[in-house]
Amino acid sequence: MEGVEHSDNKLPAWRAALVGVIAVAAALAAGHLVAGVLDANSSPFLAVGNTAIDITPAPIKDWAISTFGTADKLVLLSGMGVVLLGIAVLAGLLSRRSVTPGTVVAVVIGALGVIAVMVRPDLGQLSILAPVASLLAGVGVFRWLHRLAHGIEESADRRRFMQVSAGVVTGIGVAGLGGQLLAVRTDVDGSRAAVGPLTPAQPAPAVPAGADFAPATPRFITSNRDFYRIDTALSVPKVLAEDWVLRIHGAVDKELTLSYADIRNRPLVERAVTLCCVSNEVGGDLTSTSNFIGVPLGDILADAGVKPGADQLFSTSADGWTCGTPVADVMERGLLAIGMNGEPLPVEHGFPARMVVPGLYGYVSATKWVVDMEFNRFADKEAYWLKRGWAARGPIKTQSRIDTPTGVANGPKVTVSGIAWAQTKGISKVEVRADGGEWQQARLAAEVSLDTWRMWQIDMELPPGDHTIECRATDRTGYTQTDVKADPVPDGATGWHSKTISVR
Repeated sequence: MEGVEHSDNKLPAWRAALVGVIAVAAALAAGHLVAGVLDANSSPFLAVGNTAIDITPAPIKDWAISTFGTADKLVLLSGMGVVLLGIAVLAGLLSRRSVTPGTVVAVVIGALGVIAVMVRPDLGQLSILAPVASLLAGVGVFRWLHRLAHGIEESADRRRFMQVSAGVVTGIGVAGLGGQLLAVRTDVDGSRAAVGPLTPAQPAPAVPAGADFAPATPRFITSNRDFYRIDTALSVPKVLAEDWVLRIHGAVDKELTLSYADIRNRPLVERAVTLCCVSNEVGGDLTSTSNFIGVPLGDILADAGVKPGADQLFSTSADGWTCGTPVADVMERGLLAIGMNGEPLPVEHGFPARMVVPGLYGYVSATKWVVDMEFNRFADKEAYWLKRGWAARGPIKTQSRIDTPTGVANGPKVTVSGIAWAQTKGISKVEVRADGGEWQQARLAAEVSLDTWRMWQIDMELPPGDHTIECRATDRTGYTQTDVKADPVPDGATGWHSKTISVR
């Protein structure tokens, strides 16, 4: 009978490990299938991953972003898969004589999935059905296959075990595929396409021909495909434009509830803005520029009437992520964006709507898939990253970066190029030096606006050999970026970017 202890019959290691692996796969597939019906993020695998992101200490997150960049989520999911595979094999090996150890492991894994779903702020009560289904499937399949494996006494039993295992694996594949198909049934791409062209009443000024030094520097406008993406969402929220609602409440004279049509039907403006991630190391590539289309938040919030004393706009994403933005910055420069580079926002960049506030790092300003805005005080509520040791305000720091050359350069004249940014202030000067020598002023590309990056270039006479190149920028307030190196935590990295090149 199932559950009987077997002290005189020890499973072969490979068979025991196979039972563990199939049981864990069955648990994941069952949870994914039920999550496809309820909410994709209730899949225990994703819920555990999202919770892991939430509880991971900031230094480890910074290391992951600086090491893996926009591939950090793929690395996390791959790592979780490897860990689960190891646990599955271990559970099987521990159960070579008895079904009990593996059952305990299956229950513990299932319980973690239940807890992860319960603590997610973006999931409803019914979402718990997904990890419960996962737990029951994992325990049930493990005990069933373990009993069959222990009952093998002749070749017919062995064939039956392999046939049943193959059948379960097939079922796992069908359930997993079904869950995936159900999860993507929300036709967000169709909703996005139905928005149609976005024609701003106030288009952004045309980008002048001399705004970049491509290919030595990035193009002034970053394509939607190449725009950096850093957020906490393992599964991108899929919100239909026709279902999207923005609630504005808190310390306001009149609470507002706005639909996508309410925003779309207002006069739209287009603004070129450079966004930066606070996790960007000196010289990092987590910065991009786009023409965002939307409605000035100041215009929207004037209808609500922000009460005196409110200094924080506490915004919430569809996936539960929160952000605190200084009210003064929102009222002066904030944009509720629905378009990006002439088309509706890409899903991964916040469709249907997101916040864009020039001059502030994204962690305090750039809420994607925004669905709620509450006015309060910074003392009242702490947003996601503040709870993890980051600063409350997050103004972008004056920075510069060397893009080319890399590695080997042909001399004696070497062209060095890069970018600099100081949003809301603008770049007035970039200087470059080699091997700690005299600073030389670089040529600046045409300035498009104070809210965007600016490319620079300089020709340097360098003899053959290895050379260390450094750069520094000065903004229009007269501030020259410091050479003091600081990590991104708590409010952005500082220091001069440098590169070592070999001239031949």
